[in-house]
Amino acid sequence: MKYGIVVFPSKPIQDEVNSYRKRYDPHYALIPPHLTLKEAFEADDDELETLITELKIIANETEPFKININKVSTFAPVTNTIYLKVEPIQELIDLHEKMQSGKFPKNEEYSFVPHITIAQKLKHDEYSDIFGSLKMKSFQIEDTVDRFQLLYQLDNGSWTVYESFVFGKEYV
Repeated sequence: MKYGIVVFPSKPIQDEVNSYRKRYDPHYALIPPHLTLKEAFEADDDELETLITELKIIANETEPFKININKVSTFAPVTNTIYLKVEPIQELIDLHEKMQSGKFPKNEEYSFVPHITIAQKLKHDEYSDIFGSLKMKSFQIEDTVDRFQLLYQLDNGSWTVYESFVFGKEYV
């Protein structure tokens, strides 16, 4: 089965992001707005149990922290993806790095750029228009991260929560 590890922002941030995603992101119906900590990976039941124990340990070692989003950015010219840039603070980087080592699969394709996607798979003209208008918009968003989620992918391509891990509150 295919799994991934993400942070879901608070509901007000999800609502704002979804106001763009419903128009500009073909994955809108497949997964809520999120910040990816670990890209999709395959695991069988035994591997999953080991990883869940690891995730509980990571959650227990992590204190809640604040994230800030101040601007829109893009992965162009590699892809026509537009996203809210999450400031790469050390706590977030550490959390990501812990999920790339030890018993976790080594599947990192790209370097870690904390972000929440708002538009992707756009035609070039559409991308230019949308990015141009979003770039002029001011974003001053702060959110508290106090948990992360292990997701799994359903047969229809959508993602759903397998388990949530609350910082400092997991029983190993």
